[in-house]
Amino acid sequence: MITSITKAVIPAAGMGTRFLPATKAMPKEMLPVIDKPAIQYVVEEAIGSGLNHLLLITGRNKQALENHFDRNVELENILTARNDVAKLEQITTITEDVDLHYVRQGNPLGLGHAVLKAETFVAGEPFALLLGDDIIEHGDDLLSEMMWIAHTERASVIALMEVPQSHLSRYGVADVVTTESEHIFGIKGFVEKPEVESAPSRLVAIGRYVLQPGVFDVLKRLKPGFGGEIQLSDALDRMAQDTSIAGPVFGLVHEYRRFDTGDKLSYLKAIVQLAGEREDLGPAFNKWLRKYAKGLK
Repeated sequence: MITSITKAVIPAAGMGTRFLPATKAMPKEMLPVIDKPAIQYVVEEAIGSGLNHLLLITGRNKQALENHFDRNVELENILTARNDVAKLEQITTITEDVDLHYVRQGNPLGLGHAVLKAETFVAGEPFALLLGDDIIEHGDDLLSEMMWIAHTERASVIALMEVPQSHLSRYGVADVVTTESEHIFGIKGFVEKPEVESAPSRLVAIGRYVLQPGVFDVLKRLKPGFGGEIQLSDALDRMAQDTSIAGPVFGLVHEYRRFDTGDKLSYLKAIVQLAGEREDLGPAFNKWLRKYAKGLK
C-alpha cells in the first residue's frame, strides 16, 4: 500500500517510575526484551511500514537512546576483527537508510505536550505516532493499513483494541459508530481513563495513531486535562466532534498481540512469549519453562 506518509513520531520521554530503581539512570524504553531494547521493536515497526523519517521525543538522561541508534565504530572494528558478521549486521543495520532525529520534551506535561514538540519536524504533513512502550505483533501490517485509510479518507486513524470492562479506566476510550467494515469504526468522541460505568465503549487506544497536521492547532488550544497534563485524547475528542478541524477520525480495531513494556507484568509476558517462539532459544527455553511450571502452585 503506497501512501504519501513518510514520517513517524515516537515519544520516549517517560520517567519510568514503575521500573525503579532500574530506570533511575536508564530510560525505560531501553529495558531489554531478550536481546533488543523495547524501543528498537517500535523503531523497526515504523521502518517496516515504510516510514523513513523518524523523530524520537526524549527527556532527561535519555542519551542512551541516541547512543543506541548511533554508530559505535570501536565495537564495529572488534566484531569485524572477529569476523562476527551476524552481530555486526545487528548493530549496523538498525536505522540504515533512515533519517533519525531527536528533540527534548522538557517538562513532561503529557502525551499531547510531547506530540506538540514534533510540529516543526512534521512540517504540515500527516504523520504516524507510535508510543515507545507498546510492542505490537505484526505492527507494521497494522500501521500500513492505518496509513492507507488516513491517505484515502484524509482522516486521522487510531488503532483500537477491545479490553475487559474492568480495564477501561486505564485507557483512552473511544465513542464509536459502525461503518460498512466490521473492523473500521467512525469515532465521534474520546474519553481519557473514564470510570467504568461511564465508558462509551470497550474499545481503547493502544499506542498507534496516524494523525493529520491539524492536531497541532487543537493541542495548542487545550487546557491541561486529566492529571494536569495536555492529553492527546482531549485533542482527538475535539477533532472527532468537529470534523471541519482536520477531517474525520476513524478507529481500526485489531486483534494482534500487544505488549505494554511499561507495565511490569506485560513486560515479563513479552520476554517469556517472544523467547519461547524464537528458533535459537525456544526449544531449550520451553523445555525448562514446562519443567518449572510443574512446580508452581
